[in-house]
Amino acid sequence: MLKVNMIRHGKTYGNSRGRYIGTTDEPLLLEEAEALRRYAFEETDQVFASPLMRCVQTAEILFPGQEPCLIPEFAECDFGKFENKNYQELSDNPDYQKWIDSGGTLGFPGGESMVEFQERCLAGMERVVAMSYEKDWEEIALVVHGGTIMSILGAYGFPKQDYFEWHVNNGEGYRVRFSPEAFCRGSRELVVDGKIVRSEE
Repeated sequence: MLKVNMIRHGKTYGNSRGRYIGTTDEPLLLEEAEALRRYAFEETDQVFASPLMRCVQTAEILFPGQEPCLIPEFAECDFGKFENKNYQELSDNPDYQKWIDSGGTLGFPGGESMVEFQERCLAGMERVVAMSYEKDWEEIALVVHGGTIMSILGAYGFPKQDYFEWHVNNGEGYRVRFSPEAFCRGSRELVVDGKIVRSEE
């Protein structure tokens, strides 16, 4: 049985302003980096991360001394014309209103569709599971984006919940367990044991 800690990266400037930060490669806020040091984990068999700076920095803080294996498929969604803007800045944009009215199911203008993004994230998870099965690891960590976590658990998480119900705050995540062998044979159920929650500052 493989244990997985799925953790969303720490807060960036764009996150603090409620912006859609996908392909924008922002660093962590300095105060956030300091705060995260209080939550460092013990060593795990392998740390995987999105290649974007905010995830790499978070991984290095939470798992000191362990170099993360970067998984390009785990990068955040390309928000296209909505990138680096918040809802106030987009409030007069008709494309944004259409996206809101669709319940977030429409593709992002000039960016990815939700289906493309989710399929990419799941392909990355498949790669990670195959590596874990081959190496016979017992515990790993994924330091990724909120959308990445929601994509994986929206498809495979148990108990079953919709994509948006798996949302977590910056620096938080989920503890998950599953059988890599069964996963590789087609049983894709990831059992969610609980949230990883930061205490109040």
